[in-house]
Amino acid sequence: MAKNTYGLDLGSYEIKVYDKKKDRIWKAKDAIAIMNGKEIFAIGDEAYVMYEKTPVNIEVVFPMKSGVISKFNNMQFLMQGLLKREHQSGRGCEYVIAVPTDVTEVEKKAFFDLVIHSTARAKEVNIVERAIADAIGMDLDVKNTKGLLVVNFGGETTEVSVLAGGGMIFNKLMKVGGVDYDSSIASLVRFSHDFMIGRLTAEALRKRFGVYTGEAEDTAVMVAGRDLITGLPIRKPITLSLVRSALRDPLLDCVRAVLSLIDRTPPEVRAAIHDNGIFLTGGLANMPGLETYIEKATGIATKTAPNPELCTIDGLKKIILSNELSRFAYSMLDEKYRWMR
Repeated sequence: MAKNTYGLDLGSYEIKVYDKKKDRIWKAKDAIAIMNGKEIFAIGDEAYVMYEKTPVNIEVVFPMKSGVISKFNNMQFLMQGLLKREHQSGRGCEYVIAVPTDVTEVEKKAFFDLVIHSTARAKEVNIVERAIADAIGMDLDVKNTKGLLVVNFGGETTEVSVLAGGGMIFNKLMKVGGVDYDSSIASLVRFSHDFMIGRLTAEALRKRFGVYTGEAEDTAVMVAGRDLITGLPIRKPITLSLVRSALRDPLLDCVRAVLSLIDRTPPEVRAAIHDNGIFLTGGLANMPGLETYIEKATGIATKTAPNPELCTIDGLKKIILSNELSRFAYSMLDEKYRWMR
């Protein structure tokens, strides 16, 4: 028997883990601080708090990029370090990993190889399409539905998926996520005010203002940054209207992707989507007013998962604990998995 079973949701900036033996979910930042280009200085949350604040000899890196593993060795080291910190070795265990659909076979297999060919010496590794895990995490009837549309708003990607008849029929992974919203805010602040702010400050502005909140357009927040004319650190007010303007283009890209996918679906599935609505998950789904924005832009009722950032890992938990739902998990060693694509 396997020692334990873990569910893994590997996000661009945060890792979520379900531990079956302890029946709990824990999370950590997906970051590593490296000193002098080779020595691991910190991992997880400790590394993330150093982001944009490190001396020149320390670099904070993120092993995930645009929804896939970009620094494989760093990712393996990070996972092993986090498991060890939780007083678990991970050796001889089973793993169920959520993966994006619209990626290459090589990119998808990297999730599988992460634990099957590591010092974890996993007994078994299965993968689940992220949208299916999201739907199960929201208690949606994936097996019998005639049409569901799930949008996962992540740190570096937005994944739009149409589910019907117990599987995925259409999927699009867009390389637009929280980092793009934050970069857009920082760029517009720089252009409008000759004022430079960091990504974390831009993120705080996004979380504060969002898309719709009912506040006056001239509402402002004082933030710290650097005056590009004098070069001095100062504080300036940034208005709600500026933040909303910065968010407009990346949000429109997401809406176009949703409408494009709906247009491609068969009439019966499209009708079911209009009846069931659009479901939002992912860490950015909590952005104030996003649900209202998507509903107004598409004309389709939109609902946000109760705890969107944990929706995927909740789905993995249910798959791990249910014999019936376990059919949605498959091994890349089994050629039969290709029927799902």
